[in-house]
Amino acid sequence: MKMLFIIQGEGRGHLTQALSLRQKLADEGHQVVGVLVGKSPARRIPDFFMEKINAPVYSFESPNFLPTAKNKQVNLLKSIGYNVLRLHKYTASIHYINRMIKDTGADVVINFYELLTGLTYLFCRPKAMMVCIAHQYLFLHPDFSFPKLNAVSLSLLKFFTRVTAIGATKKLALSFRKMREVPADKMVVVPPLLRKEIINKTPRKGSYLHGYLLNSGFGEEVKEWHTAHPEVPMHFFWDKRGTKETTKIDDTLSFHQLNDIRFVKYMANAKAYATTAGFESVCEAMYLDKPVLMVPTHIEQACNAYDASLSGAGTVAEHFDLDALLHLSETHQPNPVFRHWVQQADWLILREFREDLLMEEMPSSVWHRLSMHWVYRVTKTFSI
Repeated sequence: MKMLFIIQGEGRGHLTQALSLRQKLADEGHQVVGVLVGKSPARRIPDFFMEKINAPVYSFESPNFLPTAKNKQVNLLKSIGYNVLRLHKYTASIHYINRMIKDTGADVVINFYELLTGLTYLFCRPKAMMVCIAHQYLFLHPDFSFPKLNAVSLSLLKFFTRVTAIGATKKLALSFRKMREVPADKMVVVPPLLRKEIINKTPRKGSYLHGYLLNSGFGEEVKEWHTAHPEVPMHFFWDKRGTKETTKIDDTLSFHQLNDIRFVKYMANAKAYATTAGFESVCEAMYLDKPVLMVPTHIEQACNAYDASLSGAGTVAEHFDLDALLHLSETHQPNPVFRHWVQQADWLILREFREDLLMEEMPSSVWHRLSMHWVYRVTKTFSI
Protein backbone atom coordinates (compact mmCIF):
# COMPACT_ATOMS: atom_id res chain seq x y z
CA MET A 1 0.00 0.00 0.00
CA LYS A 2 0.97 3.65 -0.42
CA MET A 3 1.55 5.33 2.95
CA LEU A 4 1.68 9.05 3.76
CA PHE A 5 3.26 10.02 7.10
CA ILE A 6 2.04 13.15 8.89
CA ILE A 7 4.19 13.93 11.92
CA GLN A 8 3.99 16.32 14.84
CA GLY A 9 7.54 17.64 14.64
CA GLU A 10 8.03 19.04 18.15
CA GLY A 11 11.15 17.39 19.61
CA ARG A 12 12.67 14.22 18.20
CA GLY A 13 10.32 11.47 19.46
CA HIS A 14 7.73 11.29 16.68
CA LEU A 15 10.45 11.78 14.06
CA THR A 16 12.48 8.78 15.24
CA GLN A 17 9.29 6.71 15.55
CA ALA A 18 8.59 7.53 11.91
CA LEU A 19 12.08 6.40 10.92
CA SER A 20 11.55 3.09 12.69
CA LEU A 21 8.09 2.50 11.20
CA ARG A 22 9.32 3.33 7.69
CA GLN A 23 12.00 0.64 8.06
CA LYS A 24 9.41 -1.93 9.09
CA LEU A 25 6.85 -1.00 6.40
CA ALA A 26 9.49 -1.01 3.65
CA ASP A 27 10.55 -4.53 4.69
CA GLU A 28 6.92 -5.59 4.13
CA GLY A 29 6.81 -4.05 0.65
CA HIS A 30 4.80 -0.93 1.47
CA GLN A 31 5.77 2.46 -0.01
CA VAL A 32 6.04 5.71 1.92
CA VAL A 33 5.04 8.25 -0.73
CA GLY A 34 5.63 11.36 1.34
CA VAL A 35 6.26 12.78 4.80
CA LEU A 36 4.56 15.92 6.11
CA VAL A 37 6.04 17.46 9.25
CA GLY A 38 4.05 19.99 11.29
CA LYS A 39 6.25 22.47 13.12
CA SER A 40 6.54 26.04 14.31
CA PRO A 41 8.79 28.57 12.52
CA ALA A 42 11.18 28.36 15.49
CA ARG A 43 11.84 24.63 15.01
CA ARG A 44 13.82 22.98 12.26
CA ILE A 45 13.68 19.43 11.00
CA PRO A 46 16.89 17.66 12.14
CA ASP A 47 19.37 16.74 9.41
CA PHE A 48 19.45 13.09 10.51
CA PHE A 49 15.75 12.75 9.76
CA MET A 50 16.03 14.29 6.30
CA GLU A 51 18.91 11.94 5.48
CA LYS A 52 17.33 8.72 6.79
CA ILE A 53 13.61 8.86 5.95
CA ASN A 54 14.11 8.01 2.23
CA ALA A 55 10.93 9.79 1.14
CA PRO A 56 10.01 13.34 0.05
CA VAL A 57 9.70 15.59 3.14
CA TYR A 58 7.44 18.64 3.30
CA SER A 59 6.77 20.94 6.24
CA PHE A 60 3.73 22.96 7.22
CA GLU A 61 2.96 25.30 10.09
CA SER A 62 1.28 23.68 13.05
CA PRO A 63 0.22 24.71 16.59
CA ASN A 64 2.85 24.33 19.27
CA PHE A 65 3.72 25.23 22.85
CA LEU A 66 5.90 28.27 23.48
CA PRO A 67 8.60 28.17 26.20
CA THR A 68 9.02 30.77 28.90
CA ALA A 69 11.49 33.63 28.55
CA LYS A 70 14.23 31.41 29.92
CA ASN A 71 13.37 28.76 27.29
CA LYS A 72 12.52 26.06 29.82
CA GLN A 73 8.92 25.30 30.82
CA VAL A 74 5.91 25.87 28.58
CA ASN A 75 4.14 29.24 28.84
CA LEU A 76 0.49 28.16 28.45
CA LEU A 77 -1.18 31.59 28.18
CA LYS A 78 1.42 32.84 25.73
CA SER A 79 1.03 29.65 23.69
CA ILE A 80 -2.78 30.01 23.48
CA GLY A 81 -2.54 33.65 22.38
CA TYR A 82 0.15 32.90 19.82
CA ASN A 83 -1.81 30.03 18.26
CA VAL A 84 -5.09 31.98 18.14
CA LEU A 85 -3.35 34.74 16.19
CA ARG A 86 -2.06 32.18 13.68
CA LEU A 87 -5.36 30.42 12.99
CA HIS A 88 -5.26 31.60 9.37
CA LYS A 89 -1.92 29.81 8.96
CA TYR A 90 -3.35 26.60 10.37
CA THR A 91 -6.38 26.80 8.09
CA ALA A 92 -4.01 26.98 5.14
CA SER A 93 -2.13 23.98 6.54
CA ILE A 94 -5.34 21.92 6.71
CA HIS A 95 -6.01 22.60 3.02
CA TYR A 96 -2.39 21.74 2.24
CA ILE A 97 -2.63 18.41 4.07
CA ASN A 98 -5.83 17.53 2.25
CA ARG A 99 -4.26 18.38 -1.13
CA MET A 100 -1.15 16.30 -0.38
CA ILE A 101 -3.27 13.27 0.58
CA LYS A 102 -4.94 13.49 -2.83
CA ASP A 103 -1.80 14.31 -4.84
CA THR A 104 0.28 11.46 -3.38
CA GLY A 105 -2.48 8.90 -3.99
CA ALA A 106 -2.02 7.58 -0.46
CA ASP A 107 -4.04 4.53 0.56
CA VAL A 108 -3.24 5.05 4.25
CA VAL A 109 -2.38 8.18 6.22
CA ILE A 110 -0.29 7.42 9.30
CA ASN A 111 -0.71 10.21 11.83
CA PHE A 112 2.00 10.68 14.45
CA TYR A 113 -0.12 12.83 16.82
CA GLU A 114 -0.47 15.85 14.54
CA LEU A 115 -3.53 17.90 15.55
CA LEU A 116 -4.19 19.31 12.08
CA THR A 117 -4.49 15.83 10.60
CA GLY A 118 -7.57 15.15 12.72
CA LEU A 119 -9.02 18.52 11.75
CA THR A 120 -8.35 17.76 8.09
CA TYR A 121 -10.44 14.60 8.41
CA LEU A 122 -13.16 16.55 10.19
CA PHE A 123 -13.49 19.35 7.64
CA CYS A 124 -12.16 17.94 4.35
CA ARG A 125 -13.17 14.25 4.47
CA PRO A 126 -10.15 12.62 2.74
CA LYS A 127 -10.86 9.17 1.31
CA ALA A 128 -7.60 7.59 2.52
CA MET A 129 -7.98 5.61 5.75
CA MET A 130 -6.04 6.94 8.73
CA VAL A 131 -4.08 5.06 11.39
CA CYS A 132 -2.92 7.06 14.42
CA ILE A 133 0.19 6.01 16.32
CA ALA A 134 1.74 7.59 19.42
CA HIS A 135 2.22 7.01 23.13
CA GLN A 136 -0.31 9.78 23.81
CA TYR A 137 -3.23 7.59 22.68
CA LEU A 138 -2.60 5.54 25.81
CA PHE A 139 -4.00 8.54 27.73
CA LEU A 140 -7.42 7.42 26.44
CA HIS A 141 -7.02 3.88 27.80
CA PRO A 142 -9.37 3.16 30.73
CA ASP A 143 -6.54 1.50 32.69
CA PHE A 144 -3.96 4.26 32.24
CA SER A 145 -2.70 5.79 35.51
CA PHE A 146 -2.25 9.56 35.60
CA PRO A 147 -0.11 11.54 38.05
CA LYS A 148 -1.84 13.93 40.44
CA LEU A 149 -2.39 16.90 38.15
CA ASN A 150 -5.12 19.46 37.55
CA ALA A 151 -8.29 17.63 36.48
CA VAL A 152 -9.27 20.29 33.92
CA SER A 153 -5.81 20.15 32.33
CA LEU A 154 -5.99 16.36 32.08
CA SER A 155 -9.43 16.56 30.47
CA LEU A 156 -8.14 19.06 27.93
CA LEU A 157 -5.17 16.80 27.19
CA LYS A 158 -7.49 13.86 26.51
CA PHE A 159 -9.75 16.06 24.38
CA PHE A 160 -6.75 17.27 22.34
CA THR A 161 -5.68 13.66 21.85
CA ARG A 162 -9.13 12.68 20.58
CA VAL A 163 -9.15 15.58 18.12
CA THR A 164 -5.89 14.34 16.55
CA ALA A 165 -7.68 11.02 15.88
CA ILE A 166 -10.92 12.26 14.29
CA GLY A 167 -11.76 9.86 11.46
CA ALA A 168 -9.12 7.29 12.43
CA THR A 169 -9.61 3.65 11.46
CA LYS A 170 -7.59 2.66 14.54
CA LYS A 171 -5.28 4.05 17.18
CA LEU A 172 -1.99 2.30 17.97
CA ALA A 173 -1.04 3.30 21.51
CA LEU A 174 2.69 2.86 22.14
CA SER A 175 3.26 1.63 25.68
CA PHE A 176 6.06 0.84 28.14
CA ARG A 177 4.25 -2.42 28.95
CA LYS A 178 1.56 -4.75 27.69
CA MET A 179 -2.05 -3.63 28.24
CA ARG A 180 -5.39 -4.88 26.97
CA GLU A 181 -6.93 -3.73 23.70
CA VAL A 182 -9.97 -1.42 23.77
CA PRO A 183 -12.10 -2.43 20.76
CA ALA A 184 -14.85 0.09 21.56
CA ASP A 185 -12.32 2.91 21.08
CA LYS A 186 -10.50 1.18 18.18
CA MET A 187 -7.35 1.13 20.30
CA VAL A 188 -4.57 -1.43 20.13
CA VAL A 189 -1.68 -1.27 22.62
CA VAL A 190 1.69 -1.99 20.98
CA PRO A 191 5.39 -1.85 21.97
CA PRO A 192 7.58 1.22 21.39
CA LEU A 193 8.89 1.89 17.87
CA LEU A 194 12.65 1.66 18.41
CA ARG A 195 15.04 1.84 15.48
CA LYS A 196 17.37 -0.97 14.45
CA GLU A 197 20.32 1.18 15.52
CA ILE A 198 19.06 0.91 19.11
CA ILE A 199 17.96 -2.73 18.96
CA ASN A 200 21.32 -3.83 17.56
CA LYS A 201 23.44 -1.78 19.96
CA THR A 202 25.38 -3.50 22.75
CA PRO A 203 25.33 -1.24 25.84
CA ARG A 204 28.11 -0.76 28.34
CA LYS A 205 28.29 1.38 31.46
CA GLY A 206 30.60 4.32 30.87
CA SER A 207 31.76 7.16 33.08
CA TYR A 208 29.76 10.09 31.67
CA LEU A 209 26.19 11.40 31.91
CA HIS A 210 24.18 11.68 28.71
CA GLY A 211 21.15 13.92 28.09
CA TYR A 212 18.69 15.57 25.74
CA LEU A 213 17.25 19.07 26.24
CA LEU A 214 14.08 19.85 24.28
CA ASN A 215 14.34 23.49 25.36
CA SER A 216 17.90 24.80 25.35
CA GLY A 217 17.29 27.00 28.40
CA PHE A 218 17.88 23.94 30.56
CA GLY A 219 21.49 24.16 29.43
CA GLU A 220 22.05 26.80 32.11
CA GLU A 221 20.95 24.35 34.83
CA VAL A 222 23.36 21.77 33.44
CA LYS A 223 26.22 24.30 33.35
CA GLU A 224 25.47 25.40 36.91
CA TRP A 225 25.63 21.81 38.18
CA HIS A 226 28.77 21.23 36.14
CA THR A 227 30.49 24.19 37.83
CA ALA A 228 30.03 22.44 41.18
CA HIS A 229 31.00 19.00 39.79
CA PRO A 230 33.63 19.59 37.09
CA GLU A 231 35.00 16.06 37.55
CA VAL A 232 31.85 14.43 36.08
CA PRO A 233 32.02 14.15 32.25
CA MET A 234 28.76 15.01 30.44
CA HIS A 235 27.46 15.00 26.86
CA PHE A 236 24.12 16.70 26.24
CA PHE A 237 22.18 17.10 23.00
CA TRP A 238 19.98 20.05 21.99
CA ASP A 239 18.66 21.80 18.85
CA LYS A 240 19.75 25.32 19.77
CA ARG A 241 19.94 27.56 16.74
CA GLY A 242 23.18 29.31 15.84
CA THR A 243 25.48 26.87 17.65
CA LYS A 244 28.18 24.59 16.29
CA GLU A 245 27.84 20.85 15.76
CA THR A 246 29.59 20.50 19.13
CA THR A 247 29.82 23.31 21.69
CA LYS A 248 32.63 22.34 24.05
CA ILE A 249 32.35 24.17 27.36
CA ASP A 250 35.50 22.53 28.77
CA ASP A 251 37.16 19.11 28.92
CA THR A 252 34.19 17.45 30.68
CA LEU A 253 31.06 19.19 29.31
CA SER A 254 29.92 19.34 25.68
CA PHE A 255 26.62 20.21 24.00
CA HIS A 256 25.92 18.53 20.65
CA GLN A 257 23.44 19.29 17.89
CA LEU A 258 20.99 16.43 17.29
CA ASN A 259 22.62 13.66 15.27
CA ASP A 260 21.09 10.19 15.42
CA ILE A 261 24.30 8.16 15.07
CA ARG A 262 26.16 10.21 17.67
CA PHE A 263 23.13 10.28 19.98
CA VAL A 264 22.79 6.48 19.95
CA LYS A 265 26.54 6.03 20.46
CA TYR A 266 26.57 8.26 23.53
CA MET A 267 23.39 6.66 24.87
CA ALA A 268 24.78 3.12 24.60
CA ASN A 269 27.99 3.93 26.49
CA ALA A 270 26.63 6.32 29.13
CA LYS A 271 26.39 5.85 32.88
CA ALA A 272 22.89 7.39 32.99
CA TYR A 273 20.53 9.57 30.97
CA ALA A 274 18.73 12.88 31.70
CA THR A 275 15.88 14.16 29.55
CA THR A 276 12.82 16.39 29.35
CA ALA A 277 10.67 13.22 29.45
CA GLY A 278 9.91 12.55 25.81
CA PHE A 279 8.56 9.00 25.39
CA GLU A 280 10.93 7.85 22.66
CA SER A 281 14.30 8.63 24.23
CA VAL A 282 13.15 7.24 27.60
CA CYS A 283 12.35 3.95 25.83
CA GLU A 284 15.77 3.97 24.16
CA ALA A 285 17.45 4.45 27.54
CA MET A 286 15.38 1.67 29.13
CA TYR A 287 16.20 -0.74 26.31
CA LEU A 288 19.91 0.03 26.74
CA ASP A 289 19.65 -0.44 30.53
CA LYS A 290 20.28 3.21 31.43
CA PRO A 291 18.65 4.83 34.48
CA VAL A 292 16.73 7.97 33.56
CA LEU A 293 16.16 11.35 35.19
CA MET A 294 12.98 12.86 33.70
CA VAL A 295 12.25 16.61 33.90
CA PRO A 296 8.84 17.31 32.29
CA THR A 297 8.26 20.69 30.63
CA HIS A 298 4.46 20.36 30.17
CA ILE A 299 1.52 18.16 31.17
CA GLU A 300 1.98 15.63 28.39
CA GLN A 301 5.58 14.96 29.44
CA ALA A 302 4.50 14.79 33.09
CA CYS A 303 2.19 11.92 32.14
CA ASN A 304 4.98 10.27 30.13
CA ALA A 305 7.38 10.54 33.06
CA TYR A 306 4.92 9.13 35.60
CA ASP A 307 4.06 6.22 33.30
CA ALA A 308 7.76 5.51 32.70
CA SER A 309 8.50 5.55 36.43
CA LEU A 310 5.84 2.85 36.94
CA SER A 311 7.83 0.67 34.54
CA GLY A 312 11.09 1.22 36.39
CA ALA A 313 12.69 3.78 34.05
CA GLY A 314 14.02 6.02 36.79
CA THR A 315 12.98 9.13 38.70
CA VAL A 316 11.02 12.33 38.01
CA ALA A 317 12.24 15.79 39.07
CA GLU A 318 11.30 19.45 38.60
CA HIS A 319 14.81 20.41 37.50
CA PHE A 320 17.99 18.72 36.29
CA ASP A 321 18.99 17.24 39.64
CA LEU A 322 22.03 15.36 38.40
CA ASP A 323 23.02 14.42 41.96
CA ALA A 324 19.89 12.26 42.06
CA LEU A 325 20.80 10.76 38.69
CA LEU A 326 24.29 9.82 39.86
CA HIS A 327 22.82 8.14 42.94
CA LEU A 328 20.27 6.33 40.77
CA SER A 329 23.03 5.04 38.50
CA GLU A 330 24.47 3.08 41.44
CA THR A 331 21.19 1.42 42.46
CA HIS A 332 19.20 1.06 39.23
CA GLN A 333 18.03 -2.40 38.14
CA PRO A 334 17.24 -2.91 34.41
CA ASN A 335 13.78 -4.14 33.38
CA PRO A 336 14.15 -7.37 31.30
CA VAL A 337 10.37 -7.54 30.73
CA PHE A 338 10.55 -4.23 28.87
CA ARG A 339 13.24 -5.54 26.51
CA HIS A 340 11.13 -8.62 25.74
CA TRP A 341 8.09 -6.40 25.08
CA VAL A 342 10.06 -4.21 22.64
CA GLN A 343 11.35 -7.26 20.79
CA GLN A 344 7.76 -8.20 19.89
CA ALA A 345 7.19 -4.86 18.15
CA ASP A 346 7.70 -5.99 14.55
CA TRP A 347 4.92 -8.54 14.36
CA LEU A 348 2.55 -6.79 16.79
CA ILE A 349 2.69 -3.51 14.86
CA LEU A 350 2.93 -4.84 11.30
CA ARG A 351 -0.11 -7.06 11.72
CA GLU A 352 -2.14 -3.86 12.23
CA PHE A 353 -1.17 -2.74 8.72
CA ARG A 354 -2.42 -5.84 6.93
CA GLU A 355 -4.53 -4.58 4.04
CA ASP A 356 -7.34 -7.08 4.59
CA LEU A 357 -7.69 -6.10 8.27
CA LEU A 358 -7.58 -2.38 7.53
CA MET A 359 -10.33 -2.68 4.94
CA GLU A 360 -12.49 -4.62 7.38
CA GLU A 361 -12.07 -1.90 9.98
CA MET A 362 -12.73 0.99 7.59
CA PRO A 363 -15.97 2.81 8.61
CA SER A 364 -18.80 1.90 6.25
CA SER A 365 -19.87 5.46 5.44
CA VAL A 366 -18.57 9.01 5.41
CA TRP A 367 -21.05 9.96 8.11
CA HIS A 368 -19.89 7.09 10.32
CA ARG A 369 -16.25 8.04 9.83
CA LEU A 370 -16.89 11.67 10.73
CA SER A 371 -19.30 11.26 13.60
CA MET A 372 -17.39 8.54 15.50
CA HIS A 373 -19.75 8.95 18.47
CA TRP A 374 -18.33 12.42 19.15
CA VAL A 375 -21.16 13.69 21.31
CA TYR A 376 -20.61 10.75 23.66
CA ARG A 377 -16.84 11.08 23.61
CA VAL A 378 -16.72 14.80 24.27
CA THR A 379 -19.16 14.35 27.13
CA LYS A 380 -17.03 11.55 28.59
CA THR A 381 -13.83 13.55 28.21
CA PHE A 382 -15.13 16.56 30.11
CA SER A 383 -16.86 14.64 32.90
CA ILE A 384 -14.40 15.70 35.61
